Amino acid sequence: MNTAPLQGIKVVDFTEVQSGPSCTQMLAWLGAEVIKIERPGVGDATRNEIQFMAGEPSYYFLQLNSDKKSLALDAKTPDGKEILTKLIKEADIFVENLHPGAMDKLGFSWEAVHQLNPRCIYGTIKGFPLSSRFKDLKAYEPIAQVTAGAASTTGWWQGEHDVPTQSGAALGDSNSGMHLLIGLLAALCQREKTGEGTYVYQSMHNACLNLCRIKTRDQLTLEKLGYLTQFPQYPDGKFSDFVPRSGNQEGSGVLGWTYKCKGWETDPNAYVYVILQREPKNFELACKALGFEDWLTNPDFNTADARDRHKQEIWARIEQFTITKDKMEVVKLLSPYGVPCGPVLSTKEIMDDESLYDGNTLVKINQGGKVGEFVTVGCPFTLSNYQPTYGPAPELGGDTDAILASLGYTPEQMAAFKANGTTAPMPKPEAPATPAK
Repeated sequence: MNTAPLQGIKVVDFTEVQSGPSCTQMLAWLGAEVIKIERPGVGDATRNEIQFMAGEPSYYFLQLNSDKKSLALDAKTPDGKEILTKLIKEADIFVENLHPGAMDKLGFSWEAVHQLNPRCIYGTIKGFPLSSRFKDLKAYEPIAQVTAGAASTTGWWQGEHDVPTQSGAALGDSNSGMHLLIGLLAALCQREKTGEGTYVYQSMHNACLNLCRIKTRDQLTLEKLGYLTQFPQYPDGKFSDFVPRSGNQEGSGVLGWTYKCKGWETDPNAYVYVILQREPKNFELACKALGFEDWLTNPDFNTADARDRHKQEIWARIEQFTITKDKMEVVKLLSPYGVPCGPVLSTKEIMDDESLYDGNTLVKINQGGKVGEFVTVGCPFTLSNYQPTYGPAPELGGDTDAILASLGYTPEQMAAFKANGTTAPMPKPEAPATPAK
């Protein structure tokens, strides 16, 4: 029995780069048939971006387009519009992430698609909400982060590195794709009740802002109190009227920090993150684990409020403990006492961890050909009755003939499409012969 949640769902994928493809790849892994529309002879921009082997698709493309079908199609030609129209009439979901106004100009706006197929759900990713003063800006990952409060609240709060800082996580791109995925799945459930598709609009800004929710909490608190007790600036530093950067402080009521471990001089990731919880019992256990029982009777440290006022002393002393041990040893010593802690892991350490190749966390996909096997991040959640299979990314236009045949086109028509530039690049005109002298 096939328990794929989206078995029988057909998706027309008019997205490229990262935000849209991350969403449609997840739809494919959940069992949907995903037909990726790509420009003939060009394809998704990421095919040739940051390539590791000449003539082969990049890891960027491979990691975002697993298990899809590729249809080479120029939707600007009359035949291309007809083919896309036929696909939409059969589709359950149509997804695009082109710049604002592009799909309207092409003739496949939400209104047009809804008229063609009222059951089709239309998903779109744009940079900003329609109400935003920035709604017409072309958005990239950093643009979403700097306009949604992520960059202004990330990084160091003093010194030469006191600058707004991007997160290493793709808050604007893949995060937007996952937010759109939620909307599309909700729309599928809604269609079961209404029989009609809906328009799902996801902005990169809002997806990023959603992950900055606690920073809006901090803004509200700051406006009431004038200070934030959990931030490094408290109690001696000055607060302005906006949430500042806070280095590596945990961000809520507990006291967390990143500490140097043995080897930090040569290993930039020889660090560990340790959290002191507020509850007296948990703090007592942490003191025993660290060998700092004197803190239990010291009024500067034996209450959570006192610890908020003496962060610098706490950070300095805990680092005296961690700096003589490697990061794994620190975790081994503290975790039996229930102290929240974790080593700072590099991407290499993560990808070398065989325990993570569990069928979902990290997965190996055989692309075949010269590329062979590559590693990617799998489906981030697990279902007790369904295990995704992870297949290769498609060759550019590799499924064109099969898809066109399924729509009823004859071999002669398909040959004509290739000749007129609909499914293959138009041949370049021959250069005029140089006249003999």
